[in-house]
Amino acid sequence: MPLTSSLSIAADATLTSSLDLTTASAPLSVRSATSWATGTGAGKADKVFSDRRQLAASATEDLDLAGVLLDAFGQAITFARIKGLIIRADAANTNNVILGNATSNAWAALLGATGTLTLRPGASLGLNTGPADATGYAVTAGTGDILKVANSGGGTTVTYDIVLIGASA
Repeated sequence: MPLTSSLSIAADATLTSSLDLTTASAPLSVRSATSWATGTGAGKADKVFSDRRQLAASATEDLDLAGVLLDAFGQAITFARIKGLIIRADAANTNNVILGNATSNAWAALLGATGTLTLRPGASLGLNTGPADATGYAVTAGTGDILKVANSGGGTTVTYDIVLIGASA
């Protein structure tokens, strides 16, 4: 199945200061956007996974990036490389969403084998590789393909959205 995909990350800010006769302004605009055509090399991707997921209080789940996740048509996805990622914790969460530190076969390309990242309620993480990057973030089936996601505490569930864009080779 052909896939065309893109991912954008943007920041806009304007710092102002009132002076005697004018207002000084320092505008900032930073954008990082990548589009991928169908394929597996530089500037290409051929797999996408997206889902809204819930974790019970204090629960964890291991997302197997090589052969277990299903695409929108119910087909198993085997990522060899991740080129784009968005994870968003629902703003209505009480607890945090924790990424990383799988007990075995950790997908270490992003956070290392034991690193974690905390997404507070409403927080988002966006990552995209450049258009010339053929490598992306490697996924190694059977030894480096588990992205652990955890609910940081008891009492309430957490909801999070995830989008993975990558290549099968």
